[in-house]
Amino acid sequence: MAFHPDTLPNLKGKVFIVTGGNSGIGYYTVTHLAKHGAHVYMCARSPEKGTAAVTSIKKMEPSANIDLLQMDFMDLTSVVAAAKRFLALETALHGLVNNAGIMATPLEMTKDGHEAQWQTNYLAHWVFTTHLLPLMLQTAKALPPGSVRIVNLSSSGHLGAPKGGIDFADPSLKNGSVWTRYGQSKLANILHTKSLHKAYGPGSPNAQDGEGEVWVSSVHPGLVGTNLAMSVGQSWSGMTSAFSLLRTLGLLWPADKGSWNSLFCVASQDMKAEQSGGYFEIFRRFGEPRWQSSAAKDDELRARLEQWTREAMKREGWLD
Repeated sequence: MAFHPDTLPNLKGKVFIVTGGNSGIGYYTVTHLAKHGAHVYMCARSPEKGTAAVTSIKKMEPSANIDLLQMDFMDLTSVVAAAKRFLALETALHGLVNNAGIMATPLEMTKDGHEAQWQTNYLAHWVFTTHLLPLMLQTAKALPPGSVRIVNLSSSGHLGAPKGGIDFADPSLKNGSVWTRYGQSKLANILHTKSLHKAYGPGSPNAQDGEGEVWVSSVHPGLVGTNLAMSVGQSWSGMTSAFSLLRTLGLLWPADKGSWNSLFCVASQDMKAEQSGGYFEIFRRFGEPRWQSSAAKDDELRARLEQWTREAMKREGWLD
């Protein structure tokens, strides 16, 4: 069940957004989508780094149609502003790849009062997606099923989430480890995917009523040699050597290969309706991978997280 980005269809006339698109997996996700004719919005915190990344891609693909969307996931005001800026520019959105993330960072609270990994990896993407959903549903109403999709980058690191999955009493996990905080945020990405699928995926009331069908996936890209992974390796004793060994054994993939799961889920013609809502790891392997935690399959936890997040984000003023 191999997949290669070269098999993607002609995407001319379609619009995509990739968060964290100026480096690593996101950079190659943007590159392949643009190579196949899509109009891609690259989200980046630094305008300078974003501009440099766009220039780099256009050297390889001179016809690439890429625009920069500046946003900082550590600042929810910036996230909402970026969503509204996009909505003022475009009348359709066919694909959203929620790719940006941080991993195993020291305990830090954002200006919005949330732990940095929890906000960057989960809350900010939840807010961004929620603002874009009306346009995605509008786009989907006029197109065949599967024409509009969302991909949430997760990780096998979700197995490190705290007991019970999500600590609603202290979502910042102030007494937890950097990996527990990371695991909780990545578990939340999977549960968010399942909530989106339940609300808007194939067979949902929304889809049955003709109000738009959106296919949603969460993906584990694999062990990928990105700047993110390397920075973590440099911060933890022994991990640099471990990464070197994995690379020697061929188990540490380049960032380009790390983008393939996202590309399959957001744009491949081979994806099927029954795969929406799923957790993918290692390209096209679908279903219930043995490394998906029981918390990731807990529907009560999914519903509770969705309700908690919506209430918290509404209370803080991030929803219209």
